[in-house]
Amino acid sequence: MRVSELRVLEIINIEDGRRLGPMIDLDLDLEKGVVKGIIIMASSRGKGFFGGSRNADVFIPWDKVIKIGVDVILIDGRELINLNY
Repeated sequence: MRVSELRVLEIINIEDGRRLGPMIDLDLDLEKGVVKGIIIMASSRGKGFFGGSRNADVFIPWDKVIKIGVDVILIDGRELINLNY
């Protein structure tokens, strides 16, 4: 599977079934040749400077990715404190 294919998949938290937002990047360790995690853009509840909703990048460690399916990426977000809904 290519990164471009991963970017179009929905990211779902298995704890509560919520959509977390799109994947915007992968965090790679090029020296070891492993994926360290995914980065998503999750919207926060707060308001931005000009009154619109504010977005924050959220790092999800690779060990929290449970399953990559045809339509979704399932993650275990129980211990991730920076997931803003």
